Amino acid sequence: MDFLAGIMEEFKSKIKTNDTNKGKVSAVCPSNIALIKYWGKREVQLPMNPSLSFTLTESHTRTDLKFKPKSDNDIQLKVFFDGDRKPDFEPKIHSFFERIEVFLPFLKDFEFEIHTQNTFPHSSGIASSASGMGALALCLTEIENILGANLSESERLKKASFLARLGSGSACRSIYQGITVWGKTDLIEGSSDLFALSYPYEIHETFHNFRDTVVLIEEGQKQVSSTVGHDLMKNHPYAERRFVSAIENLEKLIEVLKTGDLETFGTIVEHEALSLHAMMMTSQPYFILMKPETLKLIETLWNFRKDSLVPLFFTLDAGANVHLLYPEAYDSRVEEFLNTNCSPFRMIHDRVSI
Repeated sequence: MDFLAGIMEEFKSKIKTNDTNKGKVSAVCPSNIALIKYWGKREVQLPMNPSLSFTLTESHTRTDLKFKPKSDNDIQLKVFFDGDRKPDFEPKIHSFFERIEVFLPFLKDFEFEIHTQNTFPHSSGIASSASGMGALALCLTEIENILGANLSESERLKKASFLARLGSGSACRSIYQGITVWGKTDLIEGSSDLFALSYPYEIHETFHNFRDTVVLIEEGQKQVSSTVGHDLMKNHPYAERRFVSAIENLEKLIEVLKTGDLETFGTIVEHEALSLHAMMMTSQPYFILMKPETLKLIETLWNFRKDSLVPLFFTLDAGANVHLLYPEAYDSRVEEFLNTNCSPFRMIHDRVSI
């Protein structure tokens, strides 16, 4: 909590609650897919290395947040997912509210109903916690403005990113469109461990409207949560080298995003994906989230790319599903690949809008 006290003034709410306020706010927040992965964190959701991500457009969470005054001084909330009450979701949100209450004191003045739904499977390695916490943080900053905070749009997004991080680290990246960076690094001006920011440097037109087709190898709850995986990095024998490697790859990717060098882009992004899962397979205890079908699809992709010269690349999140990344200009060629090799699986056709 000493860390929180040190940064409290910038993000602490200045409003005084008017107990007659009640209503509903809504927000939509997309998922994101990290190209430079963060895996491992220190106290209060701070990353051990910087990360860079594509913010998606179709894979998103919509949250409606109802609030009404109450008389006691406890945090009270109910969570509904796809219309059904989810008591098992509530402890995590309750802990999140307790963590951020120092920045939003009105959380104890209202009773909340959180109604949320995704356009993609929950807890299957497509960052549902990122879009979910991002949407909730956007709702909370909207309530703060209703109560008189008068945050500008840029101030509101920055605070939402800061708050979302305290619920799910990668959620802070979902607040912004396009390409987003999180984690303090000398490579990117203005970067911070406390919140994400929009990528501030030149982006080659090749990466505008870049496609991400998610092949759902496995839908449903992962066997090992990302939270557990992050914790296992604390005593990981290869952790320090992994953190250095991420920074090295970020430096290379900054140049690639400027020049449009797709071959190097693919090399970096695929190395990052495999490094992430290598950390899982060499932790103690070790675990594997990829499935045989994941590996088969990766090998098929490599062969297709070698034979066709189509710039089709993959990345992975913390799960079995495969994100296929490619420029918009190759839609028709990739569609042939998908129809031939991915038809047994459900797919989500997404993109990053820059």
